[in-house]
Amino acid sequence: MEYKRILVVDDEPLMRDFLVETLERKKYVVESVGSGSQAIEKIKDDYFDLLITDIRMPEVSGMEVLESVKKYSSETEVVMITAFGTIENAVEAMKLGAYDYITKPFSADEIEIVVDRAIERQRLRDENRTLRNDKNQLLTQLKKNYTFSSIVGSSEVMQKVYDTIEVIAPSKATVLIHGASGTGKELVARAIHYNSPRQNKPFIKLNCAALPEGLMESELFGHEKGAFTGAIRSTKGRFELADTGTLLLDEIGEMSLPLQAKCLRVLQEREFEKVGNPNPLSVDVRVIATTHRDLVEEVKNGKFREDLYYRLNVVPVYLPPLRDRIDDVPLLVDHFMGIYNAENDKNIEGIDDDALDLLMAQEWKGNVRELENQIERAVVLCHETALSVKYFQFDREVSSTSTAPGVEGIIPGMALREVEKRLILSTLNAENNNRTRASEILGISVRTLRNKLNEYSKEGIYIKS
Repeated sequence: MEYKRILVVDDEPLMRDFLVETLERKKYVVESVGSGSQAIEKIKDDYFDLLITDIRMPEVSGMEVLESVKKYSSETEVVMITAFGTIENAVEAMKLGAYDYITKPFSADEIEIVVDRAIERQRLRDENRTLRNDKNQLLTQLKKNYTFSSIVGSSEVMQKVYDTIEVIAPSKATVLIHGASGTGKELVARAIHYNSPRQNKPFIKLNCAALPEGLMESELFGHEKGAFTGAIRSTKGRFELADTGTLLLDEIGEMSLPLQAKCLRVLQEREFEKVGNPNPLSVDVRVIATTHRDLVEEVKNGKFREDLYYRLNVVPVYLPPLRDRIDDVPLLVDHFMGIYNAENDKNIEGIDDDALDLLMAQEWKGNVRELENQIERAVVLCHETALSVKYFQFDREVSSTSTAPGVEGIIPGMALREVEKRLILSTLNAENNNRTRASEILGISVRTLRNKLNEYSKEGIYIKS
């Protein structure tokens, strides 16, 4: 996974800490400095994907920091923050190349949305540059990544999926892909796009469950400058960005009824209106929608428009859960081993029979995604020629009536060392004194376990040898 790097610049320690904590929760790599001069030194020597800077700071202002960023690192996006917001400041910041401008006080949600959009804009810009520089090479790679053969499985149910998507890919038909989370709905959507006549046109995705309702309309249709508070520039929505290409509406069952009506209009009339602009825009977009919900039931319950359902369900594709195609597990294991061998410079040759039996016996509630995560973890940890049972770990479901190791006798207020001792001894007892297995469950080395047991022996506790 590629982690995006962010530099926070603010002379107020509380604001720096707030921003760092908020953005680290979103899995960004965040550094912070307390002055504009420190920020300029940082950006001279290091690269950041995004910089967030206060405007009013002693000695070196945020505007000066912005100018330096654009001089030394033109690809870095910049978000300006201030408690003294004016139209003049906003205009000046935008002229100098800032991505956005936000006034204090603001919530964690507000800054997260601004940062996510800035990073997404950067990603789209980089993607477009790559397309311009070497479109044919990228297209070849995308087609290789999203061929029908990349959707792994030889079971009867998957053969039906292959047959369907191979037929519908060249068409303009709207597709509704439904299946549980982790079954590969987005992979199928991309395979359809990259094997269609639109393969060298945009593929744009919008996760309908990821944004609050108040922002969804602007994300879908775009907005004009001044359409609402904070709309300091005109923006294109996902429908406009996907013009001549494909728009994936991921988890469309989470979309509100008012927005469903507006999407229906686009599907029917091939036109929409930006927020703040009554003039319709025409688009040529192929829509692929995905959902894990039963939309027929949602229609019955009044949570999804019946007319939109029939517009989307022109060609339905159902992806079965992994438990319904368990015979595909060996193929999937080989597929993911090949991927993660290459990524981690490993040369693991296979998986032993006991480990494969273990995988075949799982329920796989997380479906193919869960299996992929297990294989990636096993490959990273494995230092042998084949994956074995010890490299796989599954959560144990404990009922309220079970006697889980390490639970009995632990009470609030007990010293942490005593809790640790009881957990270790209970786990060892539950595993029939198998120290190797107990250490694996506890997540410690056998040597650490042995040292702990030696300590307990000195306290007069009898330990089986």
